[in-house]
Amino acid sequence: MSAPVPSARAPRPEFRNIHAFKDLPSYRLPLAGIVSILHRISGALMFLLMPLIIWMFDTSISSEISFARFKSVFNQGAGPLPGWFVKLVAMALIWAFLHHLIAGLRHLWMDMRHAVSKEFGKSSAIWTLSLSMGLTLALGAKLFGLY
Repeated sequence: MSAPVPSARAPRPEFRNIHAFKDLPSYRLPLAGIVSILHRISGALMFLLMPLIIWMFDTSISSEISFARFKSVFNQGAGPLPGWFVKLVAMALIWAFLHHLIAGLRHLWMDMRHAVSKEFGKSSAIWTLSLSMGLTLALGAKLFGLY
């Protein structure tokens, strides 16, 4: 009888627990992963600031007097908050809306076209980030009165 032939199987992957403070800072997340995390952050930001969004909408359309009060909050501030800080919060909301919208359209496109590949993920992530940041900067310049 001949000796049994050892199987040529690949070694099994080794799973281990990670140390959050040591391993996570050195982990390089791909650009598509960063866009996905920012999509979640933008959705959470819009959800958490929903009372402010509702107040801004209600105050801006109720009457001419309330609209003047709305404008004064952006120009002079409200209570201890200066006007520039209110504008920065509004700019964060603008970014959250634009990024969430564009990243959501990216996900819909990938779902409809089955375009799930590393190359498309990277290129669409670049487009998502550049569009959301570019539009945010343009609208932020308008918000701060640069044009």
